[in-house]
Amino acid sequence: MSNMKVCALFRPLNSKELSEFGDAVSVQGITSESFIIKDEKEQEFDFTFDRVFYQGSEQADIYEFLALPIVQGAVDAINGTIITYGQTGAGKTYSMEGPSIVDCESKNKGLLQRVVDGLFEAIMTSEKPIKYTIKLSMVEIYMEKVRDLLDLSKDNIQIKESKVHGIILSGATEVAISNTAEALQSLSSGIANRAVGETQMNMSSSRSHCLYIFTVHQELTKDKRTKFGKLILVDLAGSEKVDKTGAEGKILEEAKTINQSLTALGKVINAMTSSAPGKPTHIPYRDSKLTRILQDSLGGYSQTALLCCCSPSPYNASESLFTLRFGARAKHIKATVHVSCKEDLDNNKEAIVSTNVDESRERILEKMRERITAEDVKLLEELFVLEGILFDPNSVEEIEVAYEDITSRTISSLYKIVEELSTVAEKLKRENAALKASLKASEESYLHQLDRRPLCLIL
Repeated sequence: MSNMKVCALFRPLNSKELSEFGDAVSVQGITSESFIIKDEKEQEFDFTFDRVFYQGSEQADIYEFLALPIVQGAVDAINGTIITYGQTGAGKTYSMEGPSIVDCESKNKGLLQRVVDGLFEAIMTSEKPIKYTIKLSMVEIYMEKVRDLLDLSKDNIQIKESKVHGIILSGATEVAISNTAEALQSLSSGIANRAVGETQMNMSSSRSHCLYIFTVHQELTKDKRTKFGKLILVDLAGSEKVDKTGAEGKILEEAKTINQSLTALGKVINAMTSSAPGKPTHIPYRDSKLTRILQDSLGGYSQTALLCCCSPSPYNASESLFTLRFGARAKHIKATVHVSCKEDLDNNKEAIVSTNVDESRERILEKMRERITAEDVKLLEELFVLEGILFDPNSVEEIEVAYEDITSRTISSLYKIVEELSTVAEKLKRENAALKASLKASEESYLHQLDRRPLCLIL
């Protein structure tokens, strides 16, 4: 088990803050992990995170501490997520993209460019006999709809769950990238399609949550076994105070939706960190598209890092405090990380059938199909479609897991039906006995009355 890595970032003062408060700041650094911040009433609050990046911190420092371990993990088939969180205009998108996504030389280039560089560098320097393939997807959550930024015709991507791959975006475009230039070109095209708008707090405010999804597939050249690591970078839209942003009309509706989804994220964090040990608590992942997509990242098998972006100005002290409290809460989340792979079943801890490692996957699948008929597989497909879960009939693991899942649920249902039928049968038995007793009593009463009647009446 490991805690979520949480860092705080205080960007430089902007022109509006300088005009309102001069160069005054509400933050006093203590160490590279702790600081004190004052609210509007000059009350002091102290925070401690894994790392604090103050004004003047280098983008390279943020990447090396926050993202590099997760990039290395993705190449080793360990899923990872990096999230930027904070009020609008706090520096989230700048941290993610830098001054320009196509600028790959500047020292200010963002996490995205550095992640791309890191992925290809790790692959190029790997001495393992592995064939690597990297694929990129980009989506935004806008007004509670998931839109494909690489194909705008896909404006309502469905969120589904795979028994093997967890939460997935069904039908989202995936493009193969073989070098940095290709990756930056695709990223630039997707970013250009993102919904943005102008507010009084931010000239180019993100009106959507944006997710950049890198999937690293690796195939062992010797035995053709495959593994995959997924790395998701999440640039959240900023929380907003309407009186500060001056939002109205369409911008106001966008702000409401943004704030609702961020509230849902806060509820998930609270639920995950407030439950008593040994007492499971309902986690409301389905309250928003954002929390549903991040379900694996927050509560599953993933390395996750959170960058809390804040303004150091007294003008935004209340918003910064809110962001920092969110980060402090998130730091208590624990997750278990593991390698994501599609290997021979004997290497899968959850596998139901054990097999010889030398057998080919085709032979395994063939043996599976000897036990599970085509009708069974078709039924599994239909059942999982009804439940909104993707199912690959050519996947050994998915057939096994799905078959076991359906079988266990069917047996459970049958037991429940048998129990209900037994209850009904017992009830009918009691009612039948009562009816027989009633009929017998009626018959005896009738015969008794008949015996007492005069013989002439009977004749």
